[in-house]
Amino acid sequence: MNEAKKILIVDDDSRNIFALQAVLRARKYTCVTAADMQEALKLLQTGNEIGIVLLDMMMPDMDGYEAIPIIRGLPGYATIPIIAVTAQAMKGDKERCLQAGASAYIAKPVDVDELTKLLKDYLPA
Repeated sequence: MNEAKKILIVDDDSRNIFALQAVLRARKYTCVTAADMQEALKLLQTGNEIGIVLLDMMMPDMDGYEAIPIIRGLPGYATIPIIAVTAQAMKGDKERCLQAGASAYIAKPVDVDELTKLLKDYLPA
């Protein structure tokens, strides 16, 4: 993977961040993390070479549905791949995430093979 392209993991649960980061680092991906959207927006605005966002859709203060249009409105991030990562796996939830502007959707608990495939699709080597 191009070291200049980092994965931003946004999740309010530190256990989810820890698990995703460990799995991705083992696969040689570079990760940065944020525990809320305010922190994530600061990271995106400081030019950290973020190439893709893994976004928990259900967080306090600002959820993913609110956050996606804000991220897309930031200079240089209109087309950044955003993968909705959510425990919501009911009928219609995937469609709702995609309609909100997510590029892709993956349910928790995360299937590592499925996530790896999505990352390969959206973050070419």
